[in-house]
Amino acid sequence: MKVIDIINKSDSTVFSFELLPPLKGNDTGKMYRTIESLIDFDPKYINITTHRDELEFKELVDGTIIKRTVRKRPGTVAIAADIQHKYEIPVVPHILCGGFTKSETEHVLIDLNFLGINNVLALRGDGVKNQHVFKPTVNGHSNASELVRQLKIWLKENTWKKI
Repeated sequence: MKVIDIINKSDSTVFSFELLPPLKGNDTGKMYRTIESLIDFDPKYINITTHRDELEFKELVDGTIIKRTVRKRPGTVAIAADIQHKYEIPVVPHILCGGFTKSETEHVLIDLNFLGINNVLALRGDGVKNQHVFKPTVNGHSNASELVRQLKIWLKENTWKKI
């Protein structure tokens, strides 16, 4: 079900919560325990955050600069699908400009549609750590309004799968 419909049909306050995917190497057990501790509050949907990979650049003695991923989280799409199907609660995965190309965004939309997830939250997202100015990813979006434009075009050309 679409979150906007849940909110519009409700005659009282709607409770939801937001989850941060676990860091790579951690299992989903803590995430499940957290969800299960909040189920009694009857959340109407669950937000799943997305984060760009955190990168580290290191200069070698020969002057070569190497890039290394120092922090990575499992895919928001996979976690969102797992939660929605395990708990039968609609999910709202976040889609970001920062760290993602337009092509990667389209692949996320295709995956979400295939998995029956028809809610998203479009955000610009944070810039690269220790940079004070947001710089878009090459072939990515500079701001959330550009991302929303891509989402609208995609929706016009495609139909969300009915759950």
